[in-house]
Amino acid sequence: MARLIATLTGALFVLVVFSAGALYAQPPGFSRGPLITEYGPVTKIENAAPISADVTFNVAFDVTERGEIGSINRRFESAARFLNMHALAGVEANRMNLAVVVHGAAVKDLTHDVAYGGENANADLIKVLQAHGVKVYVCGQSAAFQGVVASELLPDVEMAVSAMTAHALLQQAGYTLNPF
Repeated sequence: MARLIATLTGALFVLVVFSAGALYAQPPGFSRGPLITEYGPVTKIENAAPISADVTFNVAFDVTERGEIGSINRRFESAARFLNMHALAGVEANRMNLAVVVHGAAVKDLTHDVAYGGENANADLIKVLQAHGVKVYVCGQSAAFQGVVASELLPDVEMAVSAMTAHALLQQAGYTLNPF
């Protein structure tokens, strides 16, 4: 009887965990796309204030928190959501320039599988973001502090002198900081 209860409890746990993940991944009324179909679920907002057809977004995202091991970093997915929600609102893809500046513990989320300590669930998301023109910078100071070297970074992730340097240069180029 105890074995049956343990089996049922385990099965219920697995069901709850997978159901919660599915609900989190895409709530009712949300869908992925239109630009990034693999990540970034959004919903169309009816009666939202119109966005000018000639607007250009230059936005930097600041990421310091590491994602849960084996899961994508939700802060990285925010960049995909930004692209999807504004494309859904009618902003052309070539009018959205995004950068992600990573420092602190989140640096490890930008490393290849060996340095990450297993399969890095962020690798595909970073590759997809980069394919959509998103620049990804890692803080050299945080990387050095954590013992991460450039050869351990995912492809096309740029090592900056520091996150402060990356943000200062992005601001000079007209980027605003996305307030999380």
